[in-house]
Amino acid sequence: MRKAGFRRWQKGAGVVMTSFVLAGCSWFSPSDPRYEPTPLTEYPAQISAAAGWNVSIGSGSGPGFVPQLVGESVYAAAPNGSVVKVALGSGAVQWRADADIPLSAGAGSDGVTTAVAGPDGTVVAFNDQGQEKWRAKASSEVFIPPAVGEGIVAVRSSDYRIQAFDANTGDLLWSLQRPGPALALKTSMQMLIIEGVVISGLPNGRVIVIDARNGAVQWEGNVSSARGATDLERINDVVGKPQALGPLLCAASYQGRIVCFDVSQGGVPIWEQRFSTSQGIVADSQQVYAANQRDVAYAFSLNDGTERWKQEQLRNRRLSGPAVVPQAVAYGDLDGYIHFLSRVNGDLLGRVQVGSGPIVSPLVSTPRGVLVQTDGGNLVLVGVN
Repeated sequence: MRKAGFRRWQKGAGVVMTSFVLAGCSWFSPSDPRYEPTPLTEYPAQISAAAGWNVSIGSGSGPGFVPQLVGESVYAAAPNGSVVKVALGSGAVQWRADADIPLSAGAGSDGVTTAVAGPDGTVVAFNDQGQEKWRAKASSEVFIPPAVGEGIVAVRSSDYRIQAFDANTGDLLWSLQRPGPALALKTSMQMLIIEGVVISGLPNGRVIVIDARNGAVQWEGNVSSARGATDLERINDVVGKPQALGPLLCAASYQGRIVCFDVSQGGVPIWEQRFSTSQGIVADSQQVYAANQRDVAYAFSLNDGTERWKQEQLRNRRLSGPAVVPQAVAYGDLDGYIHFLSRVNGDLLGRVQVGSGPIVSPLVSTPRGVLVQTDGGNLVLVGVN
């Protein structure tokens, strides 16, 4: 497979500046016996998992709050306005700051600038001593973590606008808007900055690649198209975090598909799978992992999308966004458990409980284990042996 950087994407369609108001649509399970969570069963544990450290970072949680790993430090925030930097190895708090506003998303960081956002569109940036650098205002509510890198802080707001602020001054550098549907999910979504571009999923079933310097659209790809007669049936947001792996860019949508594009061939889709997920995907060098709407976990070949395995024993347990560790792929659930599944065949290998409430923040893979942000506002590193 040829290697290619994201700077080589062909320029796509122009900017459409028509505005549209977002109506929130939260993920839910109908009150129907078919949607009852599968009870946990006992099985021989093949791995040992335990909390290495546990740090309180604030109160509350939400899908827009994802720990950010930069080197050997973790940056995280909580809805009450608390922002922290924590040492990955020990859990020691290196600094703690207060945004002085309630937060709807955070924290994004490149290890120099850390940014969070509030429900009124306020973006607050801190330096790496935890001191406030600047405040700016996005066009509307931000519920997706800011992406920081390449000298910018990029945010995606609820009016389908992506904006970039200068990481040093907070000045608005560029703004890009796409038309959107009447309804969109408020669930786990993340943007990515890599090799000079901003990569984001959109609520219209598309993924977009933008030049970080000037906001020029480099390429757009179609993950899925809206289907159905009602606004609810036509929801097809790209969810989770786009996965960039060498020449491949993979993304998934709700009521849509998983698609992997080849950037070395101008973004041509190399495979697709009809699939619906509200939490997105994660990938390693061999496979793509995802749980569907009913929380059945799957693995697909990264090369051609062939289904490798599926695991149904966690059905309806409201699984979080997954993370890959050397031994397994991990998911959180509605009762605060972290489940570890074999990457080879999907077998359940072990589990550990880190809280009593649902884990709604996506899990984050680290060299030392899995980072979990709990519903109680704690940050936990789960080690695996």
